[in-house]
Amino acid sequence: QVQLVESGGGLVQPGGSLRLSCAFSGSIFSFHAMAWYRQAPGRQRELVAGITSGNDESYADSVKGRFAISRHTANYTAILQMNKLESEDTAVYYCNAKSDYSGTEYWGQGTQVTVSS
Repeated sequence: QVQLVESGGGLVQPGGSLRLSCAFSGSIFSFHAMAWYRQAPGRQRELVAGITSGNDESYADSVKGRFAISRHTANYTAILQMNKLESEDTAVYYCNAKSDYSGTEYWGQGTQVTVSS
C-alpha cells in the first residue's frame, strides 16, 4: 500500500519561498506519476503541478513561472519548490501518486501553507 507523507509547509511572507517534500513508500516509485494539489477554505481541491514517471511536467496557469515540481528516484521523493508566493497560494497542499498501471490514486495527509504578512 502506497503511503505519502508531506512536509515543509508553514507561514511565509508574500514574495517568499517554501519547499514542500513528499516521501513515497510502499511500492515502486518509478511506476507512479506524482502531483501536488491544493485546497483553500471554501474552494474545491485543484491541481497545482504534476510530473509523470517519464518526467514530463505540467502546471496550473496560476503557478507557472513560480513553482517547480521534481522527482527524485534515489530517495523516493517528490518536491514542490514554491517561489514568489502570494496570499492566493494559501491552502492545504496534498501530495498525490497515481499508478501508471492500475490508475489507483493515493493521497497524503496534507500540509498547510499560509502566505501572510
